[in-house]
Amino acid sequence: MLRSPKSVLLLSGPNLDILGEREPEVYGQQTLEEHVSAARLAAAGRGLTLDHLQSNAEHVLVEAIHEARGSYGAIIINPAAFTHYSWAIHDALAAFDGPVVEVHLSNPAGREQWRRTSVVSPVATGTIAGFGREGYRLAVEAVAAILDT
Repeated sequence: MLRSPKSVLLLSGPNLDILGEREPEVYGQQTLEEHVSAARLAAAGRGLTLDHLQSNAEHVLVEAIHEARGSYGAIIINPAAFTHYSWAIHDALAAFDGPVVEVHLSNPAGREQWRRTSVVSPVATGTIAGFGREGYRLAVEAVAAILDT
């Protein structure tokens, strides 16, 4: 499949499928579907298409990143708990040659000590964290700006 610079792959890691129910005081009351809809709307407004995949399984996300090579212009990823220890996701993202934006609804740097290390950040173009419901839209805006340059 040939790379389309106008296509974005949004990846969501473990437990994000229960957003809105899980710790709403930390992650908000919006569901993952609501976040994805906002991201799709922002993408369409910038002339981008956005595909989404959520998985609680690390290998599924790694395979999706591999398949994105050559077929997507950018990746937005909320690796969730995989942020802190998934060297497999790190390595897969390092092999992707487009922009990668790491996004988090909460601000991991302001939470427990173990959440303050991201193994994804070193291979991401940038990170958006702590903006809650605005995070996915901001990630799309960042990707669109990078792809336009």
